[in-house]
Amino acid sequence: MKITALVENQSKCELKANHGLSLYIETQKHKILFDLGPDNTLFENAKIKGIDLSNVDIVIISHGHFDHGGALKQFLQINSVAKIYVQRKAFEPHYSKIIFLKVNVGIDGRFENHPQIVLLDGDYQIDDELSLFTVDEIDKCYSNANNALYTKNGKDNFLHEQNLIIQGKKVIIITGCGHAGIVNIMGKSERYHPQLCIGGYHLFTPLSKKTVSMDLLDDIGHEMKKYPHTQFYTCHCTGNEAFQYLSQQVPNLFYLSCGETIDV
Repeated sequence: MKITALVENQSKCELKANHGLSLYIETQKHKILFDLGPDNTLFENAKIKGIDLSNVDIVIISHGHFDHGGALKQFLQINSVAKIYVQRKAFEPHYSKIIFLKVNVGIDGRFENHPQIVLLDGDYQIDDELSLFTVDEIDKCYSNANNALYTKNGKDNFLHEQNLIIQGKKVIIITGCGHAGIVNIMGKSERYHPQLCIGGYHLFTPLSKKTVSMDLLDDIGHEMKKYPHTQFYTCHCTGNEAFQYLSQQVPNLFYLSCGETIDV
């Protein structure tokens, strides 16, 4: 299995960095895109890497924010076969607020009923290799970077967010922003004994440029130490300051930047 970051906030190679996430995953059975990034960055970087996105057969959109599903329209123009799994609530309006400024950060609702879209309401088994799960208990080590995020009904509860489990020779968890919290995500998935966990932790607020408190990072680090046999790769919305701090406490935590590949 290979997992390549095609869209990510940082790049150490010729690929273009951008605020967002898209991971290209090749398993024994599938060619998967986990998230699509915000714009054409995905397609430009895939071309450089020699990856033909028209051969992708499964897309997972982790949640209803444009930096993870903004390139949906462009993807549908080049791929007419992939099933695209999205939580139904992801197509509802989503906003980010700072002081009195309210910014639309949602994905394009016009594609909700597209024939390639598979709308989900909670956990879902795709096949014997892939399954999706949501997390409804999000209070433990809750990131206050979430406080700026809203739906039309008020503060976001992130029930539109889903995570991917890949069960092969190793069990792998893939998250998008991890709004539900990496501690809560691992708590729900620990019965699978994941050996690898990849994704963002949402510990940084892009609009205010603020990282969560050191106290919260200490609490998260303490909980992550309970999984010494899990290799963690974080990215995107964790933020460099939070990553540097956590990686000093959690020796099995690494960063996955744009263009890098994990061989499993």
